[in-house]
Amino acid sequence: MAEISASPRKKYLNLKDILIYSIGLFGLQMVVFYINSYQLEFYSTTKRLTTEAMVSVPFIILAAKIVSAIFDPVVGNLIERKPDKGYGKLKPFILYSVPPLILFTVMIFIDVPLEGPALLAYIFVATTVWSMAMTMGDVPSQAMSAVLTPDSTERTNLIGFSGTFRSIGQAAPYVVVPVVCLCVPGGAGIEGTLSIAEYLWNAVAIGVIGSAMLALIAFFNKERVPYKAEKMKAEEMISALKNNKYLLLVMISYFLGFARQGAMAIQVQAANALLGGQNLIIVLGISTAAGTMISMALTPLLIKKFDERKVFVAMSVYGFLSSLLAFFVAVWADFHLAALIPTLFLMGLQFGAVNIMPMVMVADSVDYYEHKTGKRTEGVAYAVLSFSIKVTLALGAAVCLAVIFSDMVGYSATATDFTFETKRGVYFAYTVIPGITSLLAAIPILKYDLVGAKKKAINDELRARRGESADAPSVELAEAAASEDGADKE
Repeated sequence: MAEISASPRKKYLNLKDILIYSIGLFGLQMVVFYINSYQLEFYSTTKRLTTEAMVSVPFIILAAKIVSAIFDPVVGNLIERKPDKGYGKLKPFILYSVPPLILFTVMIFIDVPLEGPALLAYIFVATTVWSMAMTMGDVPSQAMSAVLTPDSTERTNLIGFSGTFRSIGQAAPYVVVPVVCLCVPGGAGIEGTLSIAEYLWNAVAIGVIGSAMLALIAFFNKERVPYKAEKMKAEEMISALKNNKYLLLVMISYFLGFARQGAMAIQVQAANALLGGQNLIIVLGISTAAGTMISMALTPLLIKKFDERKVFVAMSVYGFLSSLLAFFVAVWADFHLAALIPTLFLMGLQFGAVNIMPMVMVADSVDYYEHKTGKRTEGVAYAVLSFSIKVTLALGAAVCLAVIFSDMVGYSATATDFTFETKRGVYFAYTVIPGITSLLAAIPILKYDLVGAKKKAINDELRARRGESADAPSVELAEAAASEDGADKE
């Protein structure tokens, strides 16, 4: 009897879809990491705050981002409540975010004639409103990865590719800022210290260009996964989180690994202390980014060969070990550039897990919750992810910045010479603190089992419900469901 071959799976994405989505994420991350990396250094440069007050600024920014994080579930709920039948449920919110994102990116870098408590209040308000605007763009842009294609394999590849752009976007300010400075008459160039005016010009350039890139998603990408409006009350949103155990595991992992990307928040200070110039951040940034890009490219292949859980745990352990290696080699070599570059490259290889894996896991958790309840809640799921990212990035930045601005380390943006103790303290915050939390982040993922046959079976069943061509669910789904029920009872 002739062998019957399985029909190929339908392809939903083309190169244009992938590139536009990736460019949009690049643009948003460029704006976010300009704020994260340069905001505190700007306040130190203006000299409007005392040394004691400067130590409190990281926690003022942390408080602002925690307050604004309350807005994340509001955005998620609005997304679920008010889909535009002709335009989608995610894309309108991306467009809404663009004007306030540009405006408050600029306002953060205006040297307002305030001092003391009045300036701290301005920092708190401006950062809070900027964070709310960022949320309005961040939640739907991340959620787009779950609706651009219903196919989990395509989605993993999309997240891997766009994650590379996202990571490059995080490092983009370290290239854009020196270029803008070269264009400003009498500017800092590559090795000098940025002036107050240069911070503002960079805010204008990066805010406008990055937000315009983000808007491309709304204009050119298509939401392909069917949905219906879900009017959810606050208690229903909490229930949706409580009943989605995989989303909870990702959230807990983020909070335990809060300082994994803390190094990104203090790269400007690290470059100034170790290399002698703020714009020499490009050396540190590219060293780490090169490893990160390789990691991004390899992560989807590693997921296919192993699975999400194994890859995440392995990269988290590797992140811890590579961070320790980077610190001790640099201290032994007296922070010579020849020791910094290769060890930072090795440290960067961990970030495929940080940048790609949670996106994949949250997208899969949306499928899991739809299979379990019949409700598809990208808005809620990605609001939870955005909340976790925002709070943990702010917490990691606050801890690392507080360490380097403390009396024990003694960093100052206007200093021209740094002691060995100051360099060691800055580099400890840059490497070891993120490395320790990287190891902690792996603990909850040990219980993440939405992988392999279980994930495939759920995906196939959902495709069958929507009437799409897919492999038959087979007995794998029944076995996976039975296993899950047994685990839940335990």
